[in-house]
Amino acid sequence: MKILIIGGSGDTGKWFVKFYKKHGFDVSIWGINKKKEIAQELGVTFADDLDTEIGVSDIVMISVPINITEKTILDIAPKMPAGSLLMDITSIKTGPVEAMIKYAPHNVEILGTHPMFGPSIPDIRGQIVIFTPVERRSGKWLPIIRSLYEDNGAHIEIMDAPEHDKMMSVVQGLTHFAYISIGAVFSELEFDVARSRRFMSPMYDIMLDLVGRILEQNPYLYAMIQMNPEVAKVHKAYINQCNLLAETVKRKDIEGFVGIMKKAAAHFGDTESALRRSEKLIGTKIAEHEELVRSIASECALKHIYSGIVHIGIIRKVTPRTVILERGGKKTEFLIENVRLLNEKELNSWKSANLNNVTRDISVFIPAGSDAKVIESVIFGLQGIVSAEIIDTYKKNNAQSVTYRVTIYGDRDAAIVQESIGKLLKGIGCTIR
Repeated sequence: MKILIIGGSGDTGKWFVKFYKKHGFDVSIWGINKKKEIAQELGVTFADDLDTEIGVSDIVMISVPINITEKTILDIAPKMPAGSLLMDITSIKTGPVEAMIKYAPHNVEILGTHPMFGPSIPDIRGQIVIFTPVERRSGKWLPIIRSLYEDNGAHIEIMDAPEHDKMMSVVQGLTHFAYISIGAVFSELEFDVARSRRFMSPMYDIMLDLVGRILEQNPYLYAMIQMNPEVAKVHKAYINQCNLLAETVKRKDIEGFVGIMKKAAAHFGDTESALRRSEKLIGTKIAEHEELVRSIASECALKHIYSGIVHIGIIRKVTPRTVILERGGKKTEFLIENVRLLNEKELNSWKSANLNNVTRDISVFIPAGSDAKVIESVIFGLQGIVSAEIIDTYKKNNAQSVTYRVTIYGDRDAAIVQESIGKLLKGIGCTIR
């Protein structure tokens, strides 16, 4: 099937280009900026003749900023061929769905969609996608798109457009509004955020990261999310409650504050489960730090999350935010949030693939009744060994001779490792040939 993604050169558009291409679709893109080099990088076609491309596409996906989505639908929808599907992926649904109904021919199907994840997510597995289908206008394509997403691990929620916008006014509108307002308060107070991390609790640390995560992203996108018509009443309720809490504190009304908090907790519902989930999140963060602390003075590998580069060395110091790795007398400091500690299996796998490893053949007579495969596994268990395998066996005068091919990690002294293998073999009664 052929899909045209309008806005396919943007971050979200590029995510869906890769997704649909991976699953066998013939993908083309168009963008007002005409960045043809992006299409080339992605290995897809840039729609030089947009009208012709629309006419031959099975699906047209609209992936443009919210404020121009309806105008884009007006330009694109009337040109859609019979039997095709027009879909959008904006975070507001009422306006775009109404525009698709109004401007798309009656023999063109419509599907409003809202992926509840951003383009930094590597895979759709485990992610939520909301569909807002239109009655009698989504019969053919809804099962196809739903199956594609669900088969790849996504969870689909279906609701109508007004319900979606009302829900998103809190899920996105209130959440972003609250976190952005916290960031704005930091600025207003000229508060030293970096220094405050020296005194942080786990919960404050997580909150700071969530605030920073939002502030790092495209402010125009977050501004457009706040344009949801349902958001205004949410803002009003939020500000009223902030003012109420502030006045209660100003009056030093402890019981009044307690009453507000208890009322909120009663409405919230299962706060115990929320506490357990948050404790699990905090515990994961603490466990990562404790694992680094336990690794001090040990050889470890840190993989940089963004560059993918693996750094190997001895961990010398761990602070709440940094880890210092020493290699060859040189110390390098890393931010903990930028690296991941590889486990022993991952470290050995990396060494096997990336070091100039050394191979040695060791021939021995093994004791009568000994199992050559068991001895092989014992050799493999020694420090510094990539692999051990039997490459030759023969019997001479009732003595069994075995040749083991041993691969030694390139960052080890091969002579010392080979000597330790020899001592082990002699210790269990073998005779080196």
